[in-house]
Amino acid sequence: MRGVVFTGDREIELMEFPDPTPGPGEVVVEIKASGMCGSDLKVYRASKSASQSLGLGASKGPVIAGHEPCGVVAAVGPGVEARQAPIGARVMVHHYKGCGVCQHCRIGWSQLCAEGIVVYGVTGHGAHARYMKVPASTLVRLPDALSFETGAAISCGTGTAYGALRRIRISGNDTIAIFGQGPVGLSATQLAAAMGARVIALDVSPERLSRAKEFGAWETVNPRSNDPVGAIKDLTHGGADFTLDTSSQPEGRIAAVRSAKVWGTVCFVGERNNVTIDVSPDMLRKQLTIIGSWTFSWQGQQDCARFVVDHKLDVDRLFTHEWKLDQAEEAYRLFDTQTTGKGVFLM
Repeated sequence: MRGVVFTGDREIELMEFPDPTPGPGEVVVEIKASGMCGSDLKVYRASKSASQSLGLGASKGPVIAGHEPCGVVAAVGPGVEARQAPIGARVMVHHYKGCGVCQHCRIGWSQLCAEGIVVYGVTGHGAHARYMKVPASTLVRLPDALSFETGAAISCGTGTAYGALRRIRISGNDTIAIFGQGPVGLSATQLAAAMGARVIALDVSPERLSRAKEFGAWETVNPRSNDPVGAIKDLTHGGADFTLDTSSQPEGRIAAVRSAKVWGTVCFVGERNNVTIDVSPDMLRKQLTIIGSWTFSWQGQQDCARFVVDHKLDVDRLFTHEWKLDQAEEAYRLFDTQTTGKGVFLM
């Protein structure tokens, strides 16, 4: 089979790999949809001489990209019970593998495993290919009401947004400012609106702000045209109850801190980069809570899918572009502009 590999410096190669065979406790998923995530751009943009694993460990040889897998069970290895992974079952993948026995792995947070992890699509072969081999324990059933494309989104971007919103326990009484309206930020806008919150969406792209309105944003702010902190304080009469940064930019992060109200909560989701906080005025004297939220648990992924079904959310609207694997170079070149919606590879 052919798989998409990021070779560095914004270059992509379609390489040949053997079709995978499942070992004990493993399954092979025939991929139907594989989403494109903002985290992919970090690896896509990395230099050929730099580590391409986002600080998540070394990989041996070329790695197939794609960490938003969704498809059907095609084959099972020894020791996999039929009820765990029936052939033909519609599934998503919780795209991490840990030791399987530590406290984090046992409660579905395998990405926190202290023994080391595999991140599929980054340090282990991912879903930008026809087939993907994973432990049966990583499978999350895809409800019949959801498309494979929606399942791919929930497998990272939408699931990450859901995990952050649940972490901060947002409700219909709250106003939340969401910095960045890429796939994760736009998902957060859609989900938070469905949870009843008033959403202030921020982005430097007019196209993305327009989409945020369509996805339920109460107000939008372009930081290039407005003082984002002042705009949010004006809209909320002093500061937002919650702020969520998906932008990864230092300017976005500090604005998220400074636009939260006294006793407010800030959540950082975007990977990489830094932020400098003046602790006394920005945190201590506001009694501010600042947390980080890294993706979601196995259970959280399942809960997100149920939420989408119960609230009849049209997650498929996130996708503005559908691609085939042989269009990967064009797909990532466009995604790299960060002005579009979400892209997905369909098999």
